[in-house]
Amino acid sequence: MLRKAYYILVTTILLVSCSSNSNEEECVKTITVQNVYFVNNQSHYYDSVIEVPCNFPEPGEIQEIEPLLLENFTYNVLLFKYTKDTGNNTSKLEFQIQLNNLNDFVVKGVPYLTIKSDGLEFSTNYGISSCNEIAANSSCIISFETEDSHDLGIVNSIELLNVEYYLTN
Repeated sequence: MLRKAYYILVTTILLVSCSSNSNEEECVKTITVQNVYFVNNQSHYYDSVIEVPCNFPEPGEIQEIEPLLLENFTYNVLLFKYTKDTGNNTSKLEFQIQLNNLNDFVVKGVPYLTIKSDGLEFSTNYGISSCNEIAANSSCIISFETEDSHDLGIVNSIELLNVEYYLTN
């Protein structure tokens, strides 16, 4: 009799501990959604990894989204110098700008500068490929130098208005 009671007790414990609550064990899967955004006719791809229910449809085509600006971002202008006439029938633009990621995580992206040139405002990254990744709570310096012939015309003034950092992943 004791053996039978022991067997029933063990069986009951196993059934209770192995029973599942369907609310606790919802089926989920991880999917990657590909997004793209455009800044100045330049495309930047951004992948989002998210958990969804198992019956969620697979992602389709790449979705166009609004550009993602880095929050908690600052910059320091270390050097911004425009020389209208170098004496060699050229003008020269040179700058060094420190980009500061004030977040507790690594960021990947592209810096864009808003420039005012003879009253015309535009944003560009000047083809700068440095600082595409900035470590957490860290800084990175972008540098640029170009000398252009006056054959195409003379720019009287160039002014830096703003720097933004667009996330790419």
